[in-house]
Amino acid sequence: MSRHSTVGASGVSTGVSAWQLDPAHTHVEFAVRHLMISTVKGRFADVQGAVRMDEANPGAGKVDVTIGVASIDTRQGERDAHLRSADFLDAARFPAITFRSRRIEGMPFEGDFRLVGDLTIRGITREVALDISYQGRVTDSSGNERAGFSARTKIDRTDFGLTWNQALEAGGVLVGDEVRITAEVELVREAVQAAA
Repeated sequence: MSRHSTVGASGVSTGVSAWQLDPAHTHVEFAVRHLMISTVKGRFADVQGAVRMDEANPGAGKVDVTIGVASIDTRQGERDAHLRSADFLDAARFPAITFRSRRIEGMPFEGDFRLVGDLTIRGITREVALDISYQGRVTDSSGNERAGFSARTKIDRTDFGLTWNQALEAGGVLVGDEVRITAEVELVREAVQAAA
């Protein structure tokens, strides 16, 4: 077998591989403080992405994710409309949030590792680091190889031009600046193309 299609002792293929995010089993969620006393949580329903892994050289892996801003859902329609507006994410002008990896620190198929890359929101790009936990790797009933990961990070929304806020009479502000982001990701390996 070629380096692009090898099988390890566990029977699971190794080497260079291409994967796609499974949108039905991938969830990106966020949490932010509200009124200084509670936390509002939301999610994005539209998440697409491609991953390229090289188990012999993990740092060379690539991750490319696109999130549809209009798919934001905090379970409250008026708030969602406000978050899509120019006060916040401005979905009309910036319909997508993107993440493009720069490097992988650690071994993706062995345990915890860090994924460092460029996060772009409202056309503003900042480097962020995600802490990732490997959840396992299996072959499903249809013969598709799948891998699961959990990710978490924190950002300051003002770094991305998300500065809208309101001062409270009792002190403090309506919306916190720190946003906690978590993701549960399931990847499906692309079929290896036979050489001509």
